[in-house]
Amino acid sequence: MKKAVMALPALGLAVFAGLPAGTASADPVADFYKGKQVKMYIRTAAGGGYDLDARLLMRHMTRHIPGNPSALNINMPGGGGLKAVNYVAKVAPRDGTVLTIVGGTIPMYQGLQLGDKLTADMKAFNWIGVISTTNRVLAVWHTSPAKTVADMKKRTITIGATGAGSPSVILPAVLNNVVGTKLKIITGYQGGTEIDAAMEKGELEGRGSNPWSSWVSSAPRLVQEKLVRPMVQVGFKADPQLPGVVPLLQDLGETPEQTEILVYATKAFMTGFPFAAAQGVPADRVKALRAAFDATMKDKAFLDEAARMRVDVGPTSGVELQKLIADIVTVSPALREKVVAAITPPGGYYGKIERPKKKKQ
Repeated sequence: MKKAVMALPALGLAVFAGLPAGTASADPVADFYKGKQVKMYIRTAAGGGYDLDARLLMRHMTRHIPGNPSALNINMPGGGGLKAVNYVAKVAPRDGTVLTIVGGTIPMYQGLQLGDKLTADMKAFNWIGVISTTNRVLAVWHTSPAKTVADMKKRTITIGATGAGSPSVILPAVLNNVVGTKLKIITGYQGGTEIDAAMEKGELEGRGSNPWSSWVSSAPRLVQEKLVRPMVQVGFKADPQLPGVVPLLQDLGETPEQTEILVYATKAFMTGFPFAAAQGVPADRVKALRAAFDATMKDKAFLDEAARMRVDVGPTSGVELQKLIADIVTVSPALREKVVAAITPPGGYYGKIERPKKKKQ
């Protein structure tokens, strides 16, 4: 009996010796990602804040994904970010090899049931995280006569924006409808870089929305030379980096109803530049992507590059973001009606950029 007992460990060793190396500790997530490419679909043209954040993340995050896949960034502007998010939801593979950076107000767009252009379900998306949730601002060019919100109520100001559903349309529309400003929203720009150039050429007087940290990182000259003047900021507390006294959107309400609308809009804007994978991605890969994002936010190489690029790092985890977006998408019918009216650009203050028609060859 004693010899039989001693033989069992030897038999076990013989069995494991016959298996391929690494079988006993195989990682199915690492096996899946090994040799693959993770694509990041970016909702704007190259050069703006969304583009810089996405490319910065992808230069570092893949090192923390099991299997160390390579990265590919793809710019897909259009529809204020709706083109990219719909593509990721409906066309791209749902296997964890596709990510996107989503327009911060698109969850609100769904919650308010604004038309049928958004075909993705934001609650079903698998949210990965946000690098920073710093305050957005509406700003004017430094030569603008407008110095205060009161000034924006007295004269028409042309404001550049991308497309329906984008923060650059929604913020000035809310200011017009709730606060009483006179902002003429001009849509059709491909991204923030093009809007900034239009302001500098005198084509526009202001820009509808941009996180202040994004201007600091993607267009530092405009900040350092004080070429843009922040007029309103969106956040639950003032951003200490903003110059002077810039009023909070939620403080501009003069009645309880107005304040309720402005607080909801503030919450919707505070999603920042969120990263996500589509619905249907296997849970173990979602968990790995979230862990990779969290690890990247503490990665020295990432933090050093973010500092050089003047990118503010104050992350929100994917789990926290999932809860916030579910809250934004779930809106009572009464509040929905009020907010929809508030974000709809009023007649006379909405236009589209006029581009020269291409001559036929």
